[in-house]
Amino acid sequence: MKRLLTLLMATSVLFLSGCGYNSLQQQDEGIKAAWAEVLNQYQRRADLVPNLVNTVKGYAQQEKDVLLGVTEARAKVGSINVSPDMVNDAEKLKQFGQAQGELSSALSRLLVVTENYPQLKSDALFRDLQAQLEGTENRITVARNRYIAAVQQYNSTVRSFPTNLTAMMFHMDVKPSFTVENEKAIATPPKVDFGNAPAPTK
Repeated sequence: MKRLLTLLMATSVLFLSGCGYNSLQQQDEGIKAAWAEVLNQYQRRADLVPNLVNTVKGYAQQEKDVLLGVTEARAKVGSINVSPDMVNDAEKLKQFGQAQGELSSALSRLLVVTENYPQLKSDALFRDLQAQLEGTENRITVARNRYIAAVQQYNSTVRSFPTNLTAMMFHMDVKPSFTVENEKAIATPPKVDFGNAPAPTK
């Protein structure tokens, strides 16, 4: 009986070490870490928005529609309940991506408008905020790409034999990847027309 128990334990250890369970767990943790960094960078951008809007408002208060659009887009982003489990819910992930895409578009429109105000463009605070925003957008892109790569690696492991058997046994499903609708349009730099610039106001 003792020999049988020892044999069963040894077989279990060999099975678990070769079944991919540990790899799946490590990759799942990698996804959580990558997602946390995505959220961190999006939060960094959201924190910049109020200062950016207030600075622009000081020079271009008449651009109410654009300023309101940015404020509303940021509020929509803030209204989404973000949790680590979001990475397992394709619908919630899609809503999050759409809200972030709307904020990206609103910020692009705001930056186009600021081209019409030379005094604003020369303001040190605005230049600093713009630089921070550009840096944050770059960090968002890097963090998002790392998250997508982590999900791709995990999903490949979940769907590959023999780890797919382990995944089925422990109910580890493929995870939805993070996408942004109309990402090509968001990534396209806004066109600036200097032809009809209004007189700058303070």
